[in-house]
Amino acid sequence: MSNPEQLFADFEAKLADAQRKANQMRTEIESVSVSERSKDGQISVRVNHAGNLVGLEIGPSVRDNPALAQEILRVVQSAQSKLAGAMQTGVPSIAGTETMNELVNQLHNEYPEPEPTGYVEGGHQEPDEDDRFVAEDELDAPPPPPAPKPAAPPAPPAPPRVARRQQTDHEDDYFTGGDFLR
Repeated sequence: MSNPEQLFADFEAKLADAQRKANQMRTEIESVSVSERSKDGQISVRVNHAGNLVGLEIGPSVRDNPALAQEILRVVQSAQSKLAGAMQTGVPSIAGTETMNELVNQLHNEYPEPEPTGYVEGGHQEPDEDDRFVAEDELDAPPPPPAPKPAAPPAPPAPPRVARRQQTDHEDDYFTGGDFLR
């Protein structure tokens, strides 16, 4: 049989080792960050281990771009989508464990790949008036005359009137407050 003091000392040693490993893992996770640049190289972002934006650089040639905010968001989403891979390479203390697999799956679900530029939900875009195909002879033709307005359809016939039957004294009146228990 084991000595109670020895069991207690072993438990404290295991607890201290678990605490040390947890601190090491926390330090490794907190050191993970991802940097990403826009296609033209004018926007650069950095996100931390939690996907938060911690760095942003904007080149002078895109500062007046009306779509600047959308492009920044796209670059941030692209950086966030790479966090799972960065976590796998940047946190060796739990590599290959169930904890790492869960962390990577959670990051993949939280930060999916951004939609490609120009992507339209549903696979098609409503055509713009300028986008439609127009034959050359239509360009020079005068606009067609407006279509004549159709005549109003005749009014439907009125429904027939139904005569009401008179109620007798011996019938119960359930709906107008009459006494039906006589």
